[in-house]
Amino acid sequence: MESYRHEFKYLCSDGELAVLKVRLQGLVRPDPHAGADGVYRIRSLYFDDYYDSCLKENESGTDPREKFRIRIYNHSTEHITLELKKKIRSKTRKLSCPLTEEQCRTLMAGGIPKQISEEQKLLKKLCLLMRTRLMVPKVIVEYARTPYVCPLGNVRITMDEAISSSNRTDLFLEEQIPLRPVLSAGQQILEVKYDEYLPDMIYRILQPGRLRPTAFSKYYLCRKYHL
Repeated sequence: MESYRHEFKYLCSDGELAVLKVRLQGLVRPDPHAGADGVYRIRSLYFDDYYDSCLKENESGTDPREKFRIRIYNHSTEHITLELKKKIRSKTRKLSCPLTEEQCRTLMAGGIPKQISEEQKLLKKLCLLMRTRLMVPKVIVEYARTPYVCPLGNVRITMDEAISSSNRTDLFLEEQIPLRPVLSAGQQILEVKYDEYLPDMIYRILQPGRLRPTAFSKYYLCRKYHL
């Protein structure tokens, strides 16, 4: 049986995030994968088909739905990952498999990699959709993430700032690419993910008064800026 996680998103101001960071101290710990400053940069290359099905499903709130993306961290090609994010009834599941740089560059160009290992089942599925539904790279999404984790409930809290987009999908692996902010100045995104339950101590802190869950999709917003 597939295991899904709860996922909630909130639109926050810089000030609200700063207050949350202080209130969370001692209750959660920084993700060990983050840098010395507790932050890492995420860059994702999203795919969609000839009909822009993923974009339209986001717009209409289709349930269930799924999206393919390639992800790198801190502009490094050392670890390149293909991910499939599945969503159903406010719960999400992420499947992933590693890619070689050669495979990534082939996919960036809309091609099918010649060498695919037996373990890369996710890549095989993407390639099938590229053949049958003309799925191709559509947009780059980049942002700075401050992540926190808590073992109780397997909670993960992330604060995503400077969310930007680019339609230069051919430059995905370059260190510097042209980017365009997609949120108003001072607006950021808070995400809360957990398995079966959210510890009460964290729940209380994440209710600062004005925050309300929002159906926010970085992919959707970044695509709308480049249509």
